[in-house]
Amino acid sequence: MKFVCSKQDLVEAVTIVQKAVMAKATLPILEGIYIEAGDKVKLVGNCFDLGIEYNLQADDIEAGSIVVNSRIFGDIVRRLPDSEVFIQVKDNFVVSIECLNSYFEIKGLSAEGYPMLPEIDEESKIVISQNTLRDMIRKTIYAISDDENRRILTGSLMEAADGDFSVVSLDGFRLAYAKTIIKEDVSFKAVIPGKNLNEIQKILETTDKEIKITLSKNQALFEMDNCRVISSLLDGEYMNYRSFIPEQYETVIEVNVREITEGIERASLITSDDKRFPVKLNIADNKLLITTNAEVGASKEEIEVEMDGNDLTIGFNPRYLLDSLKVIDDENIVISFSSSIGPSVIKPVSGDKYLFMVLPVRMSN
Repeated sequence: MKFVCSKQDLVEAVTIVQKAVMAKATLPILEGIYIEAGDKVKLVGNCFDLGIEYNLQADDIEAGSIVVNSRIFGDIVRRLPDSEVFIQVKDNFVVSIECLNSYFEIKGLSAEGYPMLPEIDEESKIVISQNTLRDMIRKTIYAISDDENRRILTGSLMEAADGDFSVVSLDGFRLAYAKTIIKEDVSFKAVIPGKNLNEIQKILETTDKEIKITLSKNQALFEMDNCRVISSLLDGEYMNYRSFIPEQYETVIEVNVREITEGIERASLITSDDKRFPVKLNIADNKLLITTNAEVGASKEEIEVEMDGNDLTIGFNPRYLLDSLKVIDDENIVISFSSSIGPSVIKPVSGDKYLFMVLPVRMSN
């Protein structure tokens, strides 16, 4: 096997497939990257929960396959000069790597027995832009739970129905929902592990190029121009998140995102313990008063808002509010408060492309 490619393209390919390579495995082959040269050059990483296949642009291809240690190969190619890289497999699975005046030889492994990515039965599939999916994951991934006792919540629910596609995460304290319109008339539900979604988000480009999402019984396939990602799914029934969202509200405000975000960030400087010393919001007379009162000191800041409903005082863990506010790109938002002890909901001023719900903190008198 041999081929020639640019160092930049090779680094990108290796960086992407490494996301699916086991750092420590009982079999050395599972710590490797599978490289196959044929009509094109294909790199594969597979840890069973997540598999990634990347097609590399290359020339002077001579067919063959090899498995190379992911860490060693990755460290070498990242430090090569910025030029063409010549890779060749010699006798006894020795891989030579040559770039300008740099030359390496590393010991590879036979490609036989490497766990290749499975073919996915296309039970349900949709097509959206990479940028859209990337933004939907960004808006929801922070609310995934890390509680392994409720394993289904350590992933995000991907759901398609009635021409909509949504991504939902919740952890018991907050809920994050993002939605887009799709052309396909399909219906499915699948829970993708959070750690896999995090890696998929890093691979997605900020581009309108399409990504095809295909769901089967126990796997999800994400296909881009030169990359295929297969993720396992979490077993179990996801919570009926819609039943948690209040339908009636005591107080509703429209507020500038930057102003409330910066105000809560400043107030949180005082709160070393978010549970004992929450950020308090007092809403009255079209004003939002943000205060903190902790052992180390106190703070106070006032923001103009548009208000509808009753005066209200409510407390929040500032981190939970900020996690939601920091993924919003709009200038203004609407925050609806069901009560001083009930969940609060953040939405866009118009439309329903996202929704964030945060539970308040009970405050002592």
